[in-house]
Amino acid sequence: MTGTRSASEKLFSMATVRTYRGWKAYLLAVLAVLACFTLRAALELIGHFYYLPMVPAVVVTAMLARRGPTLLAIALCIAGNVALVAREGLVDTVVNAGLFLVVGCVIAEICWAQRRMHRRSIELTRTLAGRNAVLDTVLATVPVVILDREGRVRRLTPAAAGLFGVDGPRAAGRPFADLVHGFDLARQGEQASNGPLEAPTGHWIGRRPDGRPLVLSLQMGVMPEASEEDYAAVCVTDLTEAETATERARDLDLQLHQVWRLNSLGEMAATLAHELNQPLSAATTYLQASQRDIERAGLIGQSAARTLELAKGQILRAGAIIRRMREMLTSGKRTVVDERISSMIDDLRPAFALIGRERGVEIRTVIANNDDFVRAERIQFQQALINLVRNAADAVTARANPVVVIRGEALGEEGYRVTVEDNGPGISGDIESIFRPMTTTKSSGMGLGLSVTRTIVENHGGTLTVGRSDLGGAAFTVDMPRGGEAP
Repeated sequence: MTGTRSASEKLFSMATVRTYRGWKAYLLAVLAVLACFTLRAALELIGHFYYLPMVPAVVVTAMLARRGPTLLAIALCIAGNVALVAREGLVDTVVNAGLFLVVGCVIAEICWAQRRMHRRSIELTRTLAGRNAVLDTVLATVPVVILDREGRVRRLTPAAAGLFGVDGPRAAGRPFADLVHGFDLARQGEQASNGPLEAPTGHWIGRRPDGRPLVLSLQMGVMPEASEEDYAAVCVTDLTEAETATERARDLDLQLHQVWRLNSLGEMAATLAHELNQPLSAATTYLQASQRDIERAGLIGQSAARTLELAKGQILRAGAIIRRMREMLTSGKRTVVDERISSMIDDLRPAFALIGRERGVEIRTVIANNDDFVRAERIQFQQALINLVRNAADAVTARANPVVVIRGEALGEEGYRVTVEDNGPGISGDIESIFRPMTTTKSSGMGLGLSVTRTIVENHGGTLTVGRSDLGGAAFTVDMPRGGEAP
């Protein structure tokens, strides 16, 4: 590409003709006429010449200057001839001067047309050189494979050779199906349309010598004047990293879903333990009272007393089971390590994008990635944050321009703050009530979301509060501590 550019620059410099303007152009006309008169004087030694030696003056001036200097050159030629050459009469002088004027103007027009064509050719040459440079750049960076009518590789761009891990010249002549599994040019050519090629499995699978598979997207174009040598060009797009990222996002979403289910079960167990503890305690007290009354009956009530004792034991066992479930699901051991807030939120960007598309909401992230280390269990924290974003997105769906903003800022030694705010209607009434279990404003909600979220944050030693957002809606603020094990 460097050689092509240098050759083009040399061509432009050789083909460019200098144009004289201003007084230099008129001086050029005078000098050209004087030179031609000098030439004619020299030619007088071998014969008589009149206007013919003056033609070069008109040609030189017309090629190097504009109309004014050219007309001056013609006028000077006529004036010089009239003054220096004796004619038979006035008619002869006028006729010859008029003929030279017409011939000179015609020659000048031809020269000017030649100059216009010259400039146009230079512009076209520059345009073609620019397009060639762009094409060379594209072919150097985009994986493209040229195929013949049999589906064999004719040429590969360096990017394509690097993608498939092959040597370009050695790959020439191989079937393209050796590089892309299941590719059949004859079947693809029957579609009779240039554009994306659909694989039976959705994506094409490429083969590399090292055994690493490639997930590919193909676009084919048939050349307008295809020959037996070059028939079609296939543009190859590597989707391997994109598919890997999508798979990681699916795995993360699955983990978040599983953690959310466990947290919801834990919150439900905690609520049930709290609500059932009183009736179970009352039932135990009643059984103890009944047991004392039956014991007063003597031997007759001993059998019934034993039965009541068994019933009381089962009630106490039920309470212990509920407490163990609560401890296991909500206060189990977690792996708390140093994590970066920016990294945890970056992992959630695909999930945020999915929530935004499903609900038609714009979700922005403004995260300060300096001094953002906290002690956290990664999946648990991400689940708490994703729940806050879902709630905010649900709250703004009825707005004309729904927006959810996730902000992050360092608080120095105190920790790091993450705020999820929206431009929804906000929260009215008792703000703290929204964190109570079984409290919800959604027709299909269980009322555990914010309760679970606060539990997760508090188990990390942080706090979750709610207030008014500058956007007009609600703002949920999570303050995470710097160090120390979470309680």
